[in-house]
Amino acid sequence: MPSHPPHAVFDSVPDAVMARARRVRLACFDVDGTLTDGALTFDTEGRETKTFHVHDGQGLVLLRKAGIAVAMVTARRGGIVERRAADLGIEAYVHVADKRERVEQLCAALDIGPDEMAFMGDDLADVGVMRIAGLAVAPADAQRCAAEAAHWRTRAEGGRGAGRELCELILHAQERLATSHADGRVS
Repeated sequence: MPSHPPHAVFDSVPDAVMARARRVRLACFDVDGTLTDGALTFDTEGRETKTFHVHDGQGLVLLRKAGIAVAMVTARRGGIVERRAADLGIEAYVHVADKRERVEQLCAALDIGPDEMAFMGDDLADVGVMRIAGLAVAPADAQRCAAEAAHWRTRAEGGRGAGRELCELILHAQERLATSHADGRVS
């Protein structure tokens, strides 16, 4: 990620996107292609491995500490995703056949409207939920269908800081980013 001050990163973000980010109370993330680079690796025993970037994880924790609900939503089976989510203290929904339906259920359970929900996705399975999200975001390397459904695209690629960019956008829009960077806590 660039080394310039965090606020400068968002100077070019359209006002309409900042307004959407100010309303976010729930941030949901697809996993493969957003919080990872999308590569699927299997060992000789058939066990799947994924690589998560620590910066993205820190962003998810910052959101959680700011009182914003955070969830991972993936169509793939769990294990690795559930472990990473547990490490970060957030929810994970795995083997989800219909992401839009699952996220709508989560919004209802939290008494949060879709306009107060952000969703980051990168491919066809994410488009349905992106279309109802108050803030739909795609990583720089997202497939065209997801990029077209997004209100905003990150500069970083999936698994390489895209998740952190969304987290910081939300915190910046809600005027909580400077505090979280100054002392490691979010006000």
